[in-house]
Order: sequence, then C-alpha cells, then structure tokens
Amino acid sequence: MKYLLLASALLAAQANAAITVRDDDGNVVTLQKPAQRVIAMAPHVTELLFAAGGGDKIVGAVNYSDYPEEAKKIPRVGDNRQVDMERVLAMKPDLIVVWMHGSSERQIDQLRKLGIPLYHSEPKKLDNIADNLEAMGKLLGTEAVASAAATELRTKLAALRTQYASRPPVKVFYQVWDKPLYTLNGEHIVSDSLKVCGGVNIFADQKVTAPVVSVEAVLQADPEAVFATAEKDYGGVNLWRPYGMLKATKNGNLFTVNGNLLNRAGPRMIAGTAVLCEKLEEARQHRK
Repeated sequence: MKYLLLASALLAAQANAAITVRDDDGNVVTLQKPAQRVIAMAPHVTELLFAAGGGDKIVGAVNYSDYPEEAKKIPRVGDNRQVDMERVLAMKPDLIVVWMHGSSERQIDQLRKLGIPLYHSEPKKLDNIADNLEAMGKLLGTEAVASAAATELRTKLAALRTQYASRPPVKVFYQVWDKPLYTLNGEHIVSDSLKVCGGVNIFADQKVTAPVVSVEAVLQADPEAVFATAEKDYGGVNLWRPYGMLKATKNGNLFTVNGNLLNRAGPRMIAGTAVLCEKLEEARQHRK
C-alpha cells in the first residue's frame, strides 16, 4: 500500500511539474502546464507548431502564415513590421513564439512587457529545425507527434548528407531579391542547405545576414549557379540572362526555386534542400 501511495505521489508530482526548455537565444522558457493558446509571430513558426501537433492551439498568427492550408484561417495579429498589441492581449495567449528580424526588436520588447512567456525560434542550422520541433512539442504537450516529426526530418537530412557528401563543390549566388540585389551570408540557414549539397555561397563572408550586393560583385565572383526565388513582380534569374560571360548563364545554371521552402526555417526546408541538391547536381552535369 505504501508503494502504491508513493507511486501515485510521484505521478502527481510529474503531472504538475513545470515544463522547461531553452529557446534559440539560449533563454530558459518555463510553463506551469502545456500551452493551450499560442500566437505564432512568423510563418515558419506557424509551420513548426502545426508539425509539432499544435495547430489547433494557435489562436493568432502574422501575415503570410499560409501553410498548411488550415493556417490561412487563423486570425492575424499583424506582420513583420507592426503587431497589434491590443489584439494580442485580447487573444489571451499563454505562449508567444517569436522570431528576431530587422524590425522586430521593438515589437519583442513590447511583447516581453506583457508578461507572457516567449519562445524565440530562429534555427541557424538545419539540425535546429528538428530541435525546435521537439522543444515546441514539450511546450504544447504534444511530445509524441513532435518527436516523430523531428525523427523523420533528421532521417531525411542524414540521407541527403550521405548522398552528396563527396560531390564536387559548386560556387553559388543565392538571390533573395533583385531591386536592390539582396543575398544571404554564411550565417543564414540557407548557407547550411547549400553546404549539404556541396554548394559554396560566394558571399558567405559578408558580415550582414542579408547584405545588398552589386551586379559587378557577382560578375567578379563568377558563380557557377544562380538561385532565385519565385515571387510575383520579381525579375528573378532573368537579371543574369544578358551576361553571357557569367559562368552560370553560359552553362545554363540559372535556377528558380520555391522561396517558401528555403527562406522559411520550417520543416519544409529539408524538402527545399533536396531541390537545391538536385539543381546543383544538374549544374555539375553541365560542366564543359
């Protein structure tokens, strides 16, 4: 009888134990019970929460949170420039998952003042996406779903690394936008995708995460492949077609990819990395 009482007490203590994880900023995030009302402050966060089994717990999201399809029905709290703090408060969240970007520091400071637990999600490496899934699973009380999703991502990523580990390197220009001409440096997670595939980011050493570069700088670096994302009213790789001396143009290696798969650090980024790898392999076949 004494052992039964002890076991019951232990189970009760575990049930009431606080949930503690570390976010991508290294901060400890503690909840007294699994979150039931969550606000996602970035599109990749919305995707992570759904993949972790917590889609039905999202009460608010920012603009462009459009995947999966159910995400389009979630009420909006603003965008990456401005968040409606009154609406956030009215939703009574018990967890807000934030993302740090150029104009977000003031917003995040305002959110901190609300006294609502914040989890900062900003995977810097592909492996961190699975880590985020597991952390969110703990915070939401959906560990089983999140763990299975994380394991699947790690398996797919490991297969890609094995497949392309010994492939010859390819110099790459990754074009985020053309006016002005934006790219990403070596600290951005896209560079980790390129690395998996044997791609070498020609602007990896830039200090700014998303630097503006010149056409002349790209021509001087002479990448073997150019990647641009598909967006409305965006010239993309067409910018480089007149430059026949550019190796990427000369060899037919001007590629358009789905920015939602690669510019968002969510679960679909592993699929986006697989597309990058296939295109880079195509570029290798075009070598003369």
